[in-house]
Order: sequence, then C-alpha cells, then structure tokens
Amino acid sequence: MVNTKQQEQPVNPNPSEELKKASVLDTIQQLGQTMTPAGESNIFCMTIIGQVEGHLVLPPQNKTTKYEHIIPQLVAVEQNPKIEGVFIVLNTVGGDVEAGLAIAEMIATLSKPTVTLVLGGGHSIGVPIAVSSSFSIIAATATMTIHPIRLNGLVIGVPQTFEYLDKMQERVIRFITSHSQITEEKIKELMFKTGELTRDIGTTVIGADAVKYGLINAVGGIADGIRELNQRIEQNRKQSSGGIVQ
Repeated sequence: MVNTKQQEQPVNPNPSEELKKASVLDTIQQLGQTMTPAGESNIFCMTIIGQVEGHLVLPPQNKTTKYEHIIPQLVAVEQNPKIEGVFIVLNTVGGDVEAGLAIAEMIATLSKPTVTLVLGGGHSIGVPIAVSSSFSIIAATATMTIHPIRLNGLVIGVPQTFEYLDKMQERVIRFITSHSQITEEKIKELMFKTGELTRDIGTTVIGADAVKYGLINAVGGIADGIRELNQRIEQNRKQSSGGIVQ
C-alpha cells in the first residue's frame, strides 16, 4: 500500500539565521570577504574607476564607470540631508570627454563639501574630475597623464574639425584652470610637450609634481582625505547653524 501522506518539510525555527547565511554568502561573492563595515555614515563614497563610458557602450571586458550611473547618484546626494560630504576615489584611464566633463561639473556644483583622492591614476579626462572637488589629494605613487584631446574613428579632414577640437580643448583647459591653482600657460606646456610619451604628446605627472604645478592640493592618502572632508563638514555645520548676526 502506497503512503500518500506528504512528508512534512522541516521548519526553521529561526528564519533570521537563514537570512544571515544568505547575506554572508552574497558578501563573499560580491566583495570577497565575510564582514562589511557596519553603521550609517554621513559621507557618501563614490568610485570612478576604469574607463569613463559616455555615449558609446564599451566592450564587456573593459572596466568602466558609466556616467548615467554617476549623475543620478550625485543628484540623490544633493537631495539627501543625511549626507554631509562626498569622498570621490579616482583611478581612471580617462574616457569620453563630454561624459567626464559632465561628471566634473556635477561634482563642482554640489553644495556639500567634496574631496577627491587620486589613487593609481587620474589620466586624461580624469584630470578635470580630480580638480572638480573642494579639495584634491593625490597618492605619492599616483600619476596623471595630461595630453590633448584625441579622436577615434572616421575624421573629416576639414578646417571645421580642427575648430571643433580646439573649442573642446579650450573647455577642458578652462575647467582645469578655474578649479585648481595651475596656470593656463603651464597646463598647455604640459599638454603639448613632446618626447616624454613614446607615441603621443603630453606629460605624465607623478604625485608631488602635481602638487608643485598647482594641479592638486596635497599629497596623501585615505586618512588625509577623510580628515579634510570631516573638517570641511564641521565648518559647513557651523556656518549653517550660526546664521547671520546683525
């Protein structure tokens, strides 16, 4: 005789344990570790890594930062009263010029204190992003490649193409000089220097040299960046709470 009675499934008396195990497994898969920092922070950390992806989708093997992901995050940061500062970690080879400038303009126009930290590299269009914050820091071993704008693909050989490139170049130079201490003459000298890059014109600036030229504010690391941002947040709080005294 066949027993048609369904076997009862064991019920977990503690469902929170199952959720905890699933969370740990997910953390291992995503971050390679079993523990993540706990607690809510008043600082929003944004990473710009790999290549800045703009209007064209890059191949799947490329590590990219999509500007359509970054811009909504910055809008949310501006609207969220719990977030008092933004810490931008930069390690990028550059990418789309207009997308990079869009990100840089968004960071520069935030009402909240911002600090950028250049780790590894902040090359090409990463330079405007690096200088767009309230305060910029570069690691001692990090580099920044400054070079003229380049075009890929079909280029129409007419004077209008050169004028378009020249105007775009001026936009980048104007942004960099207005958000850092470097002069227009110096940035153009570094940009159009020959002999340093093997197959191109431009200059690779390392750590302390970026500070010497006035491109970046200081040499340091993550602790220096967080300390500077916390100081600026505290100053912002005092200004907000102090009001105007007649």
